[in-house]
Amino acid sequence: MHGLHLTADLQGCPAAAPAMTDRQALRMLCLGAVQAAGLHAVGELFHGFAPQGVTGMVLLAESHVAVHTWPELGAVTLDVYVCNLGSDNSARAQRLLDSLLDAFQPTQVLRQQLLRGMPTEPT
Repeated sequence: MHGLHLTADLQGCPAAAPAMTDRQALRMLCLGAVQAAGLHAVGELFHGFAPQGVTGMVLLAESHVAVHTWPELGAVTLDVYVCNLGSDNSARAQRLLDSLLDAFQPTQVLRQQLLRGMPTEPT
């Protein structure tokens, strides 16, 4: 279960950007970023809120990515977690997060990183 968990809290994102308010636009953004990062989507769920905002999650073979938007605040939260069982997916997780950051064009970003689990020796 050893892995890398990345989060980013974004402020100052353009509220008119389609991925801020449109479920399908956020879906296409996330799936494209997952593929470009070299990760593997195995499931997804995206939900639009009235009057605005979108929440989406892509279940990865390697773990998950979740995105929550608040267009009325110009805010987005990002959550990328990858397991490193069998191979180190840390660079792919960083690429995925960076791609989403580029897409939302925030003026402020708070990034955090957490190493999860413990590397284990085969028994």
